[in-house]
Amino acid sequence: MKNPILLFDGVCNLCSSAVNFIIKYDKHQIFRFAQLQSGTGKNLQQEFNLPDNIINSVILIYDGKVFTKSNAVIKIAGMLPFPFNLIPVFRIVPKTLLDKIYDVVAGNRYKWFGRKESCMIPSKEIKNLFID
Repeated sequence: MKNPILLFDGVCNLCSSAVNFIIKYDKHQIFRFAQLQSGTGKNLQQEFNLPDNIINSVILIYDGKVFTKSNAVIKIAGMLPFPFNLIPVFRIVPKTLLDKIYDVVAGNRYKWFGRKESCMIPSKEIKNLFID
């Protein structure tokens, strides 16, 4: 199995916190991470023909497929241990509604959670999980 790659907004406090949360609970270290602003992030955006404004979404690349917004969140949660792997039951909620909620949070993430002046720098303990 090739590792799932999570692309995220490296200056977003909410996004960086989400990455740290995933790292904490990903006991088998299956996930790899790249910031959308990094060279690797930009190369993957081009490789998968992602739009330039994709900065407003977390992106999961797994098995050659791209998952964005609520689909990415649900897919990521499903790969984490119990109880997080129960989150995919939310697939019963229409994707349009989940994505609207996602868009509200994503559109206000800097206002609600703040942002950094520069991208997150991973500590030496987790640097091996980043593909930048």
